[in-house]
Amino acid sequence: MDESILITIKKMLGLSADYDAFDLDIMVYVNSALMVANQLGIGPPNGFRITGPNELWSDFIDDSINLESVKEMIAKHVQLSFDPPSNSFVATSMENRIKELEWRLNVQAEANQNEQ
Repeated sequence: MDESILITIKKMLGLSADYDAFDLDIMVYVNSALMVANQLGIGPPNGFRITGPNELWSDFIDDSINLESVKEMIAKHVQLSFDPPSNSFVATSMENRIKELEWRLNVQAEANQNEQ
């Protein structure tokens, strides 16, 4: 779980970890998606942001295996902003997947809060 958030998202976008030409753009989109996740009840209560490759997934969601899909949700948010598909059917499919992940993550975050 000690993977870099930035590097994970770059790999999911098909970029190599050492290619940094778009890091600033990707970080802006990642931080927007992290804010969405935080509003769903995921992550530290005061919010979270990345500033480079040093922030880890374990800093954001601890070791909760029930929140692993937050990685996919954030990657899809970033992909839609950074490299949107040209086919509207693919874009709609991605948007629907994001909505499903957000709903499921919100349900899981509420369940986690009720257990505390």
